Amino acid sequence: MANSTLVAEFFLEVFAETWELRILLSVLFLLVYLCSLLGNLIIIIATTVDQTLNTPMYFFLRNLSILDMGFVSVTVPSACINSFTDHKGISVVGCAAQVFLFLFCAAVEIQFLTIMAQDRYVAICKPLLYPMIMNHQFCVQMTLASLLSSLILASVHTSKTFQLSFCQSKVIPNFFCDIPSLLRLSCSDTFNNKLLLLLTAIGFSGSCFTFIAISYVRILSAVLKVPVKGERGKAFSTCVPHIIVVSVFLSSSTYVYLRPQVVILEVVQEMTLSVFYTIVPPFLNPIIYSLRNKQIKEAVKKVVLRITFIFEYKKNEYVSEFSRGKELAK
Repeated sequence: MANSTLVAEFFLEVFAETWELRILLSVLFLLVYLCSLLGNLIIIIATTVDQTLNTPMYFFLRNLSILDMGFVSVTVPSACINSFTDHKGISVVGCAAQVFLFLFCAAVEIQFLTIMAQDRYVAICKPLLYPMIMNHQFCVQMTLASLLSSLILASVHTSKTFQLSFCQSKVIPNFFCDIPSLLRLSCSDTFNNKLLLLLTAIGFSGSCFTFIAISYVRILSAVLKVPVKGERGKAFSTCVPHIIVVSVFLSSSTYVYLRPQVVILEVVQEMTLSVFYTIVPPFLNPIIYSLRNKQIKEAVKKVVLRITFIFEYKKNEYVSEFSRGKELAK
């Protein structure tokens, strides 16, 4: 990397040029980031503590929440700190680490969403075969396969990107390091990198989206046969938001990564598109998948009551010991 890269560091863009707008946007993104962490943390705690949620659906929900916490933490905190402190520099090694972690989390994210669509399809359309198909061994194997394939994918793209020479501008027109921006800064031949991105988009992301779409089309066709309108509404309220989030995630990222070299966007447009696939999915996933789920709500209530009980018990215990100490002192 040191031999092929002629620059020692890159410079990232901040959210806005004016100080007031920069602070406003930084605070807004920081609040969204904290809400994403809180929402996903609630899901992790609830699905771990409540033994009734020990099913494949909530197994993948828990894993997705853990992943979303890491996914949103790769880009947002550093971008907010850079915006607050007006520090734009990032080392080549730091940039490579950010590219790798972002690609890894994004690849695992889309695979988890695909598996969860499969889970819902089997649960609704083939309920009798659900315990046999979605068993614990299958869930663990699919999780490990997703992690391993994403690790390979992220490693290949990161190594291919940072084998290039960067001898032009050092300014990355985004709030984090991403491959399209780096390719535009390179003075090497980037044809193989673009071809690899295209093949990944078609073979990997395209197949995942197709599988998700087919699964939900079959689910919706099965739901339409249900005579009770209330049950239809519940299914639609779960399926449609999921499809919307997946579509926004894939469409925005695909456009950014695969748009022609001649199409150069303004920095604001570039950063706005990036927000749709870096911040929006981790923020909306807890709301769509779990916080609207009655079982999750009940589990959260149990956790809150348990924490309240422990707190009150410790408080009373402390008061009793304090009173006993005062009696002994007298």
